[in-house]
Amino acid sequence: MIEFHLDSRSGVSPYLQIVHQVRHALRLGLLREGDQLPTVKDVVARLAINPNTVLKAYRELEHTGLVAARPGVGTFVTGSSLADPALAAHGPLRRELRGWIVKARRAGLDEESIEALFRDAVRSARIEGVA
Repeated sequence: MIEFHLDSRSGVSPYLQIVHQVRHALRLGLLREGDQLPTVKDVVARLAINPNTVLKAYRELEHTGLVAARPGVGTFVTGSSLADPALAAHGPLRRELRGWIVKARRAGLDEESIEALFRDAVRSARIEGVA
């Protein structure tokens, strides 16, 4: 089951962070059709946020067809259409990326700098027509 986390420094609203985390988990194959999301009560207790924030996120996910609420039972993944068809390649790529992150940390970069460098590389590759 997915465990949500919030980053108060991100500038992204808490409900959108939850939505993004579910979408990312679907993309990476960490959530699959039939998996249950944590209950609103559990998320509220773990993250100390307003229940309406969680409900808003779950409603948005439901509106996009990714989850469905079953009253009295919970919220379940209904579609994994975001799953990457190249999912098998994720493992080796993740290991390489982790190695790169270790090198970046050893070079003295903090998390924000690493993310900025990564985003810049992705943007550059897109501009050059690589990605």
